[in-house]
Amino acid sequence: HFPRPFTKRRCTSTGAPSTEATEVTAMSGIPENFNAFRIRNDAEGYRSGIESTSLDDLSDGEVVIRTSWSGINYKDALAATGKGRILKTYPLNGGIDVAGTVIESQSDDFQPGDPVLANGSGLSETRDGGYSEYLRLTADIVVPLPAGLSMREAMGLGTAGFTAAMSLFRMEANGQRPDMGPIVITGASGGVGTIAIDLLTAAGYEVHAITGKVEHFDWLEHLGARQCISRHDLHWGQRPLEKSRWAGCIDSVGGDMLSGLSRSIDLWGNIACCGMAAGHGLNTTVFPMILRGVSLLGISSANCDIDMRRMLWDRLGNEWKPPHLDEIINEEVDMETMNPVFERLLEGGALGRSVVRIDPSEG
Repeated sequence: HFPRPFTKRRCTSTGAPSTEATEVTAMSGIPENFNAFRIRNDAEGYRSGIESTSLDDLSDGEVVIRTSWSGINYKDALAATGKGRILKTYPLNGGIDVAGTVIESQSDDFQPGDPVLANGSGLSETRDGGYSEYLRLTADIVVPLPAGLSMREAMGLGTAGFTAAMSLFRMEANGQRPDMGPIVITGASGGVGTIAIDLLTAAGYEVHAITGKVEHFDWLEHLGARQCISRHDLHWGQRPLEKSRWAGCIDSVGGDMLSGLSRSIDLWGNIACCGMAAGHGLNTTVFPMILRGVSLLGISSANCDIDMRRMLWDRLGNEWKPPHLDEIINEEVDMETMNPVFERLLEGGALGRSVVRIDPSEG
């Protein structure tokens, strides 16, 4: 396919083309058709797979990128398989995370050649996501790639790492400190869990890990966990308040795990609630809140504003970059080989992070 010319217009602050703008013609290099992992739900049923698509098929936006990397999250597995109704409209490309290079821009904030990323913000929910060789984004969800991260590393972090960082940020904003005592991480062998262990340990916290995968205890201790606990050995008790065991928690499990933890957090501790792998219910009482001052903090990584998003990504590329990130990224696939990863995630077999190489030329 032949590349088509693109006319770049400088924009006003409203995003509309300026009448005084100088038009600059450039060869964008976008092929007429390219591959994308498309999710459909119509008269033929719910299905997903690689399709040939074009830029005109994609969601609107001022910034076009050539995608290099994406990642696989639990939410991506739900969307791709239809086991969770994540998409609000169809068809859409899957992938809630993306990193790539700007090749066309109608925003003064970005220029062709800029390395960028995006996560959450409606990707693979209300607009096309990152499982596509090219992607069009609105400028208000695009984040400049931090200098301290490669695109592969950024997608190794992805929404999982961003969620861990937001959890720590909200906990510390609410008074959490390392000297208060250990922080417990649930779902510790998954993406959020492994990055949270690495991140919090580097930030000076004593970290305890809860997981059902006892065979990975040694690895979690290598990442920094001071103590590893099998979730099969936990007995929470039935009292409204149990003995305090931890100063805080990052919980990606929900359900009975979150209920038990709420009764076991010490004075003024924080629980960052960021997942529901074990269920969406929460059976607890107000006693932890009114007698110990425990705070339950909701973590909605998909919906935070762009200023916080860019600030947290900057930290992840600098002082909060997990020191064992290269080890946490334990698998690399392409769009043709994502399906087994989806199934493994849904079966509870997550270990660290899986990244998706979208551009075959990426090293």
